Order: sequence, then C-alpha cells, then structure tokens
Amino acid sequence: MTKHNKTRGFEIAKGYEERDIRLPIRQTTFAAGYDFEAAEDVTIPSIFQVLFNKLLKKLNSEENLTEEDNQLLKPTLVPTGVKAYMQEDEVLLVFSRSSGPIKRFLLLSNGTGVVDKDFYSNEKDDGDIKLQFLNFGILPVKIKKGERIGQGMFQKYLLTDYDRAKGERKGGFGST
Repeated sequence: MTKHNKTRGFEIAKGYEERDIRLPIRQTTFAAGYDFEAAEDVTIPSIFQVLFNKLLKKLNSEENLTEEDNQLLKPTLVPTGVKAYMQEDEVLLVFSRSSGPIKRFLLLSNGTGVVDKDFYSNEKDDGDIKLQFLNFGILPVKIKKGERIGQGMFQKYLLTDYDRAKGERKGGFGST
C-alpha cells in the first residue's frame, strides 16, 4: 500500500475532535470556495448597541473615554474548529459569504483572512481558523453551530527577488 502525501486540505483542530465538526467542502462543481461552518453558537452584538448603551452613556456623563472603552468595539471571533495544511508557496484566503452583509449585516472585519502555512498546528491554538465579524445591524446576530459563515480558497503566492524571511511563528491568531 502506498503512503499518500498530503498536499492541501483541512483537519479538525485539537480540542474539537469530539464536537461533530464538519470539514469545509465546496457546495457545487464550479464553486471556488470551501465553506466554513461555526464550531459553536456565537452571538455577535450590534456595534450600535455597544455605542449607544455603553459609550454614549459615558460621554453624556462627561467621563473620558479610555482604551478599555475602545475594546468594546472589537470584532467577535467565531471559531471553526478546523485547521488547514498546504504547500510552502500557498496561502488560504478566507472571505465572508456574499449573503453575510446583505442578509445578516455581518462584515468580516479584516476584509480577507490570510491563513499562512505555518499557522497549521501552531502551539497556541493548533491552527483553529477563526473568522472575525462586526455586526453593523441594529440587533444582535446569533450564529448557530454548523451554520456556514465563510469560504476559503487556496492560492499560490510569489516572493520577491530579495526576500530573506527567516522568522518562525511563535503564536496563533494575529501573531505575525
């Protein structure tokens, strides 16, 4: 029996083995993206609720805003429980689903997620791919476990003639 060398694909991240996680798949023959699902239920608060309920009250009381107040508007991370492996000259690009903004008022706050090869099995979170969302609607949005939340596409990338990168990833999400 011959051993199959892995080229690119998805695996369940550590800690999610017993949580009924489905690996991303393409839904149709000509779909470019692999659909990611939420690994758990997550509620994404409305940025307007945060502004009105917390920040405006504070401003009306003439208190000064602090860096802690700024943190209230941070995106909500939605874990997928999935990690990706790929070749040395590849990257996984993660996009919002096209229905996210129009139907649910959800934006992928970083525009496009970039999952590098060395994110796979990192020591912090084993490479669990998380999508970061902002909700610009007026009501909170509830994402259910198993709901499709994004799509990923593997791509080749090129290096410049003078590229000399030697660093190594030490952490997980946002560590580079």
